[in-house]
Amino acid sequence: MKSKEALLRVENLVKYFPIMQGIIIQKQVGAVHAVDDVSFDIYKGETLGLVGESGCGKSTTGRTILQLYRPSSGSVHFDGVDLVQLKGEELRKMRRKMQMVFQDPYASLNPRMTVGEIIGEPLIIHNVASGKEVQERVEHLLELVGMNPSFENRYPHEFSGGQRQRIGVARALALQPELIVCDEPISALDVSIQAQVVNLLEDLQKQFNLTYLFIAHDLSMVRHISDRVAVMYLGSIVELTGRDELYSNPLHPYTQALLSAVPIPDPVIEEKRKRIILQGDVPSPVNPPSGCRFRTRCQYAQEICADQKPVWREIKPDHFVACHFADQWL
Repeated sequence: MKSKEALLRVENLVKYFPIMQGIIIQKQVGAVHAVDDVSFDIYKGETLGLVGESGCGKSTTGRTILQLYRPSSGSVHFDGVDLVQLKGEELRKMRRKMQMVFQDPYASLNPRMTVGEIIGEPLIIHNVASGKEVQERVEHLLELVGMNPSFENRYPHEFSGGQRQRIGVARALALQPELIVCDEPISALDVSIQAQVVNLLEDLQKQFNLTYLFIAHDLSMVRHISDRVAVMYLGSIVELTGRDELYSNPLHPYTQALLSAVPIPDPVIEEKRKRIILQGDVPSPVNPPSGCRFRTRCQYAQEICADQKPVWREIKPDHFVACHFADQWL
């Protein structure tokens, strides 16, 4: 059941990675602006899609929210508690409520552990279950993700990519979390398997009233699974609105360019459609452009775009955008 109550509130989140120089005496000579002043809410029971091209900071945003990376500044309120202020045991207790499904099912499972040990490990670490109860919970979790409970004694290398990702989902569910960050959970899988994993995530969301941050490249898959979509470019979110509103009425030039690349299965519409080709390369996150991050590739860029950073504003009800000229597409 989706509500308008925010489970997660991210405010002015910043994550910079320092660039060090020197062998004996190291000094910082710069920083990678991976996530720069990002703010959004995720409501209970909804799926927020986070899209953008490679290297724009999507995965770093997800990991910083879960405090796998500690933010440079900003706040992350989960259930009203600021995770940035928590340390040690307090943070460990909150981690039970937040889990992650990683991008690469081949790298995210320990090859030396059996499936039963992988899924049961969170239960033991957090003192949720012990002994025979762990095995029962593991078997139940394997059934939940559509796998045979007898697989618990096998090792990850004995499974296909899709099966491994199901094991990753089972591990994420072990502690009955409220929020799951899905970090491109289908990008390493065959197209035929992608739909199965997405359908599984949707079924589990309905069953357990889960909340997802779904990070992905595939715009058509994001449209299928998300309630709202945030578009990210070079460490900043440029547009955020409901799924249908974004796809029918994109107001940021970058969003318009992304959506123009998605094929439409209607040859008549496809023929009339204008394809927007972005010029140049994505600037370096070490030295991002002044003002609007997208201005170096934007066909509508003017002087104001270099001088002033566009204000993040609600241009229509529940439609947020960071662009000086977004009004012209209303």
